[in-house]
Amino acid sequence: MGQFSSSRRALVRLGVAGVGAWVAGCAVVPQPAKPRVVVVGGGWGGLGAARTLAEGGQVAVTLIEPNDAFMSCPLSVHYVAGFTAASDYQRSYANVDRAGIRRVRARVTEIDRAGSVVVAGGERHPYDFLVLSPGVEYIEEAVQGYAAAREQLPVGFRAFEQQAVRRQVDAFLERGGEFVITVPKPPYRCPPAPYERAFLIAEQMKRRGTKGKIVVVDANPNPMPPPIAAPIVNAMKSVYSREIEYVTNTEVSAVDIGRRVLVTPTGDVRFTAANMVLPMRAPALIRQAGLGERWAAVRLPSFQSQADEKIYIVGDAQGTPLPKSGHVAFGAGKQVAHDIERRVAGQPAPAASGAVTLPAGICWAAVTHNEAIMINVAASVEPGQAPKLSFQVDPKHSLASGQGAQQWGESMWNQMLG
Repeated sequence: MGQFSSSRRALVRLGVAGVGAWVAGCAVVPQPAKPRVVVVGGGWGGLGAARTLAEGGQVAVTLIEPNDAFMSCPLSVHYVAGFTAASDYQRSYANVDRAGIRRVRARVTEIDRAGSVVVAGGERHPYDFLVLSPGVEYIEEAVQGYAAAREQLPVGFRAFEQQAVRRQVDAFLERGGEFVITVPKPPYRCPPAPYERAFLIAEQMKRRGTKGKIVVVDANPNPMPPPIAAPIVNAMKSVYSREIEYVTNTEVSAVDIGRRVLVTPTGDVRFTAANMVLPMRAPALIRQAGLGERWAAVRLPSFQSQADEKIYIVGDAQGTPLPKSGHVAFGAGKQVAHDIERRVAGQPAPAASGAVTLPAGICWAAVTHNEAIMINVAASVEPGQAPKLSFQVDPKHSLASGQGAQQWGESMWNQMLG
């Protein structure tokens, strides 16, 4: 009797909010709530983190994403140029929901580093750890007059923006003229993308007999980064010499939408249609939270914010020399998920000694609808040193790489959303 009374008193001390109970004559040991991880952004980096954390089961995961579905930017050039349907690159978040991830359809407007994020409408979502994968925003003020011409000159480098560029391409292929594609100085999202857009639109010109040309106005002396320059230029000359005019070392300073000209130091460039790929930076959210200026400042190899050890930044918003590509973003998301799991388990950080492998980058530059250039980037970092990148690039486009690109895409989408 005395033993029972003592046990009962112990239960009362635990409280009445479900932290202790008697079941079949046995006391249930109270379990602490799981640490809360909020992931901002349902793209490649955010899904890499959220799915990995959900599989581990050590934390409660909330994914905040304004779109109600996923659309891949990688490989969507085939849709932009009119070869495939948009649905080929879109996926439902249904399996994300089934994985036990709490998904909130909203746009984050503020980060309170005391431990919560605020979404449009004012709702707060508390976190113990925060993973940011918010993508990029365009530096519109870099080109005078662009803001007034935004609706007529879509960039299309963010999910679901591709439709607006597709409409431009369709109209150009119907009537002809001069289709101008601009390339900014790096860093920007997916370096080969402006060139592959030019290639696939040029392929459609050949197929349809469209009169006119594509003018690629590049702020750089060659396609960037340098290891991809030779095969890109070779494709321009060998496959599309009649359709593409390549202008280098020419930065666009202004657009006059009324006269339909781009202003450059060497003179005006006239256009019938234009796909202006603007300079890019991390979204304003990064600056609002004091996490960086143009790009988020992170520590490698952990991708932790230099300003706040509870915050990780992955994907294109992070400011390291790593390629701004979907594959790198996904790998970094998985990596930070494992680091959060390590910290939740109370395990020490690995001792820093020698080179540490960073997330690899696999990218495919489409030259035709069926052929591509494979770009494989390996990266590592040693304590106190800058990351080292090693490129393996196809010397020439091939059918094998075109097939490899499609297989890679299906595999990645399945890992994120299957």
